[in-house]
Amino acid sequence: MNARLSQVAGRVLIYSALLVWAFVCLFPIYWTLTTSFKKNKDVLLGNAVPWLDFTPDWVGWRSLGLSPDRFGVVSTVRDEFLFRFENSVIVSLSSAGLALLLGTLAAYGLVRFRYRFLFFRNEDISFFFLSQLILPPVVLALPFLVLYKSLAMLDTKIGLIVVYTLMVLPIVIWIMRDQFNSIPVELEEAALVDGLSIWGAFFRIVMPIALPGMVAAFILAMVLCWNEYFFAALLTSTDAKTIPVMVASQTGSQGINWWSMAALATAAIAPLAIIGIALERYLIMGMTAGSVK
Repeated sequence: MNARLSQVAGRVLIYSALLVWAFVCLFPIYWTLTTSFKKNKDVLLGNAVPWLDFTPDWVGWRSLGLSPDRFGVVSTVRDEFLFRFENSVIVSLSSAGLALLLGTLAAYGLVRFRYRFLFFRNEDISFFFLSQLILPPVVLALPFLVLYKSLAMLDTKIGLIVVYTLMVLPIVIWIMRDQFNSIPVELEEAALVDGLSIWGAFFRIVMPIALPGMVAAFILAMVLCWNEYFFAALLTSTDAKTIPVMVASQTGSQGINWWSMAALATAAIAPLAIIGIALERYLIMGMTAGSVK
């Protein structure tokens, strides 16, 4: 009886802790979503519960031309949002895809082959990639400005794709490195005995097994590129600006337009949330596959 009570109490504590953590994680999203439907006084008073503390209104979405009553009306703000949204999609998908391609090949080489460059070995090369995450982005501001100006890459999507690819490449390499470490090398050796080449074994044997990890790495890289603000604000001015820059620019003569910023943030979060929910199975499999051999 005591064991049964202890088991029930343990489950209650675990689920209570999970509920508290879920509330902590989801509350910012709830607050952002509800703020997009608040008027100025409701934002200042901190009213939180719709239809109890305040009456929802499309004020935030109307200011962006995204409310139901504005869909048929010409809106320069909506056109600007769609333009920035398109830039974010192109830059994020391209950067994540390129980083996945390069990172997968680099990780596979570091796991399956032995390299020696002076005193660098495979472990040293892997740590070198990881160490790039320690470098603060602000340190690279002036070099990138000078380099991009000389190459005429300022305010271009190609310029953002290059810097974003470099930014997320170390993360992709380390995720895929764990993935390939968890795959027995005997599978590839058997494929080579059966007549496949190294590339044939990689594409036909290794990649299908590592697919969940590749999906997880791609999603993580895309999220980081989508949310990046510093380089987007530094290296662009008009043609290549992205959603985060537009969100941060929601200020007026009377202060911050919280309702507009909340509506923009909600619209920016929605695609990532949909992708995360749709690919949740692959994301969990990919993030945990390399933890146990």
